[in-house]
Amino acid sequence: MRLINSFLLLVISMALCAWTETMAQSETLFDSGWEFTRNGKTINVNLPHDWDIYEAPDPATGATKEGGGWYPGGKGEYRKTFKTPDAAMVRLHFEGVYQKAEVFVNGQKAGQHAYGYTPFTVDITQNLFKDKKKDNEVVVKVDNSEQPNCRWYSGSGIYRHVWLQTMPALHIAENGVFVTTHEVADGKATIMVEVAVENASDELRNATVVVGSRQMMVTLPAHEKKTVTTSYTIKDPQLWSPETPYLYTTDVELKEKGVTIDSKQVKHGVRTFSYDAENGFVLNGQPMLINGACLHHDDGVLGAMAFDAAEIRKVRLMKEAGFNLIRTAHNPTTRAFLDACDSIGMLVIGEAFDGWRTAKNPYDYSTLIDSCYKEDIRAMVQRDRNHPSIICWSIGNEVIERKDIRVVTTARNLKKAILEWDNTRPVTEALCAWDSDWEIYDPHFEVLDIGGYNYMIHKHASDHQRDPNRVMWQTESFPRDAFKNWQLVQQYPYVIGDIVWTGLDYLGESGIGRNYYEGERPGEHWIEGGQPDWHGAYCGDVDITGYRKPISHYREMLWKASPSPSEGGDVYMAVREPDGYRGKIHQTSWSVWPTWESWNWEGWEGKPIEVEVYTKAPNVSLYLNDRCVGLKLVNNQQTEYKTVFKVNFEPGTLRAEAGGKSISLSTAGEPARLRLTPDRRVITADGQDLSFITVEVVDKDGNVCPDAAIPCEAIVKGQGTLLSFASADLKDREPYTSPRVTTWKGRALLVVRSTQKKGRAQISIKSSLPTATLTIQSTNVKQ
Repeated sequence: MRLINSFLLLVISMALCAWTETMAQSETLFDSGWEFTRNGKTINVNLPHDWDIYEAPDPATGATKEGGGWYPGGKGEYRKTFKTPDAAMVRLHFEGVYQKAEVFVNGQKAGQHAYGYTPFTVDITQNLFKDKKKDNEVVVKVDNSEQPNCRWYSGSGIYRHVWLQTMPALHIAENGVFVTTHEVADGKATIMVEVAVENASDELRNATVVVGSRQMMVTLPAHEKKTVTTSYTIKDPQLWSPETPYLYTTDVELKEKGVTIDSKQVKHGVRTFSYDAENGFVLNGQPMLINGACLHHDDGVLGAMAFDAAEIRKVRLMKEAGFNLIRTAHNPTTRAFLDACDSIGMLVIGEAFDGWRTAKNPYDYSTLIDSCYKEDIRAMVQRDRNHPSIICWSIGNEVIERKDIRVVTTARNLKKAILEWDNTRPVTEALCAWDSDWEIYDPHFEVLDIGGYNYMIHKHASDHQRDPNRVMWQTESFPRDAFKNWQLVQQYPYVIGDIVWTGLDYLGESGIGRNYYEGERPGEHWIEGGQPDWHGAYCGDVDITGYRKPISHYREMLWKASPSPSEGGDVYMAVREPDGYRGKIHQTSWSVWPTWESWNWEGWEGKPIEVEVYTKAPNVSLYLNDRCVGLKLVNNQQTEYKTVFKVNFEPGTLRAEAGGKSISLSTAGEPARLRLTPDRRVITADGQDLSFITVEVVDKDGNVCPDAAIPCEAIVKGQGTLLSFASADLKDREPYTSPRVTTWKGRALLVVRSTQKKGRAQISIKSSLPTATLTIQSTNVKQ
């Protein structure tokens, strides 16, 4: 009997092994149910998680200093238990941990990763208990205590997703499918497909890679990897572009003995592009002018927590603001962000690093570059190379050692590391100068396919004369130079685009873009000691709550022929704050004059005030309380497509008319109520989805009260939790995750996170005004 039982157990064991060997790869979100410990305190958290954003910025104690927004950084530890999956191989994939992560499974160190912005994968197969009834424990130790390390807000913790991956020993390698458009001609597209297959078993394996009707045999010795290549055609392809972001799917199967043991689906776009000094940037055979925005990785009021819904919203905000390109300054972004760029239609420069070997901060990437750059570049390029949105890779930004000729060798090495994984895209780098030296960087520029100019595009003519083949784009520009930079791109094909610093306000780099009043701390954000009243950057076209500033509407009007009717068609109006109204105004390098959508200027009655109107119409009429107070010609580029009326302020309604369209601003009365406007009323009950709810203080007629500062408290009950409640005031030190906020300029933003149960989330906001309520529905159907 014992012999029979042993034989049965052997048969069952062999069957289970065979079954696990034929299971295709799977990836399960691993974000729920973690314990987080910091400073001796343990709480339960669901990822993504950024412990810094739960704190108040404090110049007295903030280890990240002014660059990081005065946040604490420090060390933290995450732990979670789970059962051993039925699979030959088990891995944990981390999309991003800031930073210096160490991963332990059942007390044994399984892996580590230093750079906080690149993904990494840890094979934990050998660390797991064989007994599938026992609980395994994973511990992730995060060390962001060496400060300062980042020049902007980094956040701290496991701030991006974690995935539990299972796969057979013979499998398609991680990021092992590379799909490119080889050619589009004669009504068809030729698609090239590379497939890397990995054999992690102890024996020789024979397999077949299947792509559509194509089959390729591959023989792999034990513990080796091989790549096979094939191609197929698409007739009458729909070409990907920002205007028509059509995506295809390539299916790849891996078979052994006729049985499918692994498979991958890869989304990609069919598109071609070229660039040269004579024709500029050409996408799918059509010239295209690039209107770009630099973006940091944070999601504003959420800190570094990279929820998919927040990443998608960020791309959508930039699209709605008229941009067609985003530079991921100065580090790799998330896969959700790039998926959004692919599906919404947004070009991307994927940037790897800020600095190189010479430090900008004591503990920045200069401490890692020699040991980590190849792996970090591989992690970025391999993961992101199938995204049609990415048209260029960037290897650095304003490197300090640019006058050392050895910098050319570093640039060559970094470019070589990129080309090892993708030779289908150009490589750029953002160069600058803080003195009169510029031409000495020509050898550095020669390494680059497209030269990146930070604030230096005024050198374009002399550079073009020296090097007529150089293709340039301004990789950073001052917001107030919008017209000048737009005009350059219009006039010179070798200047293929302008990329403003920045598209969105962000945390850290405290005080950049600010205006200040007489009596406040003077100077730029970078002066000794920084700007301790600020914890963020106000240089964005759009603020951290998603509200578009007047400069955003002006820039969109320049680059787009027909702004949307919801923004007043092709006319927009705002009012310049009178100098002296709140104090004498001083500007800084990245600021624009404080200009508001407001006709509330109490105490300024009868005094002159300047009204700006942006339009490409030939003339503008301005009315105040139905009286015509001005008619002006807009001489196109001579007036920079805007006109300024000087009128004496009186309460009432201001109306501008141009090109058959009109736009109005009315004096708001006393605050009467709160108006709640969600971006979505139905969200997914997966614990990950978000609803962004705009909170506005309005008068009895529904006009926003632009000066209203109303203390509010948000309460969320039912199937939703409060994730953030904040305003765009970058001097407010209330933690962004607090339920309390004081409205700024009459506005605030509430972010509600779904639970894992369907149902309703009841939201109420209490203040000195009547309580405002809203219901958000949470459903099991993916939204």
